[in-house]
Amino acid sequence: MSVDGRVHYEVIRGFVADGYPPDLDALARKTGIPHDEVVASLRRLHEQHGLVLHPDSTAIWVAPPFSSSPTGAWVASGARGWWAPCAWCAMGIVVLAAPEATIHVRIGGESKPAEIVVRGGEIASEDLFVHFSIPARDAWNNVVHYCATVLPFERVEDVAQWCTRHALPQGDVVPLTRVLVLAREWYRRHLDIDWRKWTLAEAQAIFDKVGLRGDTWRLPGGQGIF
Repeated sequence: MSVDGRVHYEVIRGFVADGYPPDLDALARKTGIPHDEVVASLRRLHEQHGLVLHPDSTAIWVAPPFSSSPTGAWVASGARGWWAPCAWCAMGIVVLAAPEATIHVRIGGESKPAEIVVRGGEIASEDLFVHFSIPARDAWNNVVHYCATVLPFERVEDVAQWCTRHALPQGDVVPLTRVLVLAREWYRRHLDIDWRKWTLAEAQAIFDKVGLRGDTWRLPGGQGIF
């Protein structure tokens, strides 16, 4: 069991249990790891894209699929709830924490509200579509911006006008039900105490397995992690 895997586990477990991440003192207490080693681990996780820290801080901003800052997607489950950085992450929260949920979003991130109803871990409301504007290989160039552009739409044909209106690239449009299948594969190990990042090859295999193909989903070769 690696230090980074243990720290990541406690971060995700904290989000699931409390709706927000543990602070440095809580991480040191829960892991039994000295403060300076927890700090080093958090910085490694940030550098390796396991989570995102606030600038010049050890405070956790995003630990996919959770956000500690308000976003455009709220996953409500009874009296509990979580902010999701994007529609893909919202499905990840369903997988990890909320098989019974109502997800509150806005179509295209604009004015029209929509609710995604989840029952028994499956989408029970009318299927929407999710637009992935930016290729996955570029996600970590600015993951907050990437996630902000992963948005639900009612119709595939609405995406092109949205892209023109906002001067954003048109990428792949995927049924929300398939995004849920992606989330099951992508986030299935995020509550493992020995969690680690997917390799590029493993990530590409997941995209291929759930039928996501084309340039939006093409990752570079090599031995890196994603």
